[in-house]
Amino acid sequence: MLRSPSRFVRSWITAAIVGSTLVGCGGSAEPAGEETTAAKKTDVTVEPIKAARELTDTKGVRVAPGKEPERIVCLFALCDDILTELGIVPAATNSVLLAHPDFLGKEKAKEVDVIPGGFIAPEVEAILSHKPDLVIGLEDTHGKLAPALKGATTFWPMQPESWEDSVGYLRDVAALTGRTAEGEKAEKTFRTKLAEAEKGRSDKTALVIYGSDENFGVATPATDVGASLFPKLAEYPWKSRGVEGSYSLEEILARDVDVLFVETMSFGEADGKLSEKLAKNPLWGKIPAVKNGDVHEVDSEVWAKGRGTRSLGIVLDEATAALR
Repeated sequence: MLRSPSRFVRSWITAAIVGSTLVGCGGSAEPAGEETTAAKKTDVTVEPIKAARELTDTKGVRVAPGKEPERIVCLFALCDDILTELGIVPAATNSVLLAHPDFLGKEKAKEVDVIPGGFIAPEVEAILSHKPDLVIGLEDTHGKLAPALKGATTFWPMQPESWEDSVGYLRDVAALTGRTAEGEKAEKTFRTKLAEAEKGRSDKTALVIYGSDENFGVATPATDVGASLFPKLAEYPWKSRGVEGSYSLEEILARDVDVLFVETMSFGEADGKLSEKLAKNPLWGKIPAVKNGDVHEVDSEVWAKGRGTRSLGIVLDEATAALR
């Protein structure tokens, strides 16, 4: 039977995916009243962004660097996504998202230093060696670094759970860095693309899964930023069941999934696609999307880790093309 990874393990595997979502054996009842964004139309209106030296962010965290931050260290990919949208190159990073051709590209990304220690335990001395005005990390992973950074720099813990959160963080960073016009433009571009995508919402059933082997998980709108877009794009009946909840492969088969998106995660060197590993399971081949050749291996750096408006724009482009 297929067990789903825990919240901590998923964060480790995806190098920062928020989520306790979950595929596996067993199956508890789905939570009642989980809100869907399918019926709510996207507003393309963008409110002006005002420059600020301090603010309370979209999640209620107070951020006060004291001056307009110029040297910013990114400890997770949403930070890299936001800075790219604003025309800023981080002083150092902890992800490989910048190497994507729609970001800096491989050659320019090589000019950005990488913080040693990995996603879970980035080295504090290495972070501070870049003399950052601001360090942005994922709260539930990097919050433990706050005491070590206190007094030397400003640490900003972010915790995005939906595309709306990502837009909010974009606006917040734009305000602190004075890149208000760039922030408004990026938000407008994303909102317009999302509004157009939802006009052509597909009646097909979609599924996004992630993992490195037979222990894979389902990305759900309540716990995954990329998946939070999917109720606007297609039928997406996958709801979070909490840390201990799970879906069985039999349940997935019963939902008649038409289009399947696969995020292959790996530790170190890649050792094969997740879809190829799952092909060994006889139930896998019975899923309509698999039988009809509508399985799409996607870039996990963008789909799972990026989570900002530029990454989500790529997700929209690829998803809508596959769902036509």
